[in-house]
Amino acid sequence: MTDKRTQEHAAESNMEKDPKDWVTGDEKMTGAQRSYLKTLSEEAHEPFDENLSKAEASRRIDELQARTGRGKPGHRADPPASEGDQSSADRGRP
Repeated sequence: MTDKRTQEHAAESNMEKDPKDWVTGDEKMTGAQRSYLKTLSEEAHEPFDENLSKAEASRRIDELQARTGRGKPGHRADPPASEGDQSSADRGRP
């Protein structure tokens, strides 16, 4: 759970790094990334590559979200946004 002080200073932080700068970016994608990426790939009618690294999977998720509309408010398959929502953490970002 994130406290209010952390939330207030989130815009000043580097909580979301560029995947190329991740220390663990070369590691195999996480289970959560794999599952979400497989779903996005199916929705976008794109091939699913199960051999991506964490960083590659994150970039591919961003690309497919833009293509499918997922990750945007109002998309039918997305849960409603809540205070403190950290969707990038669900994608395996450090």
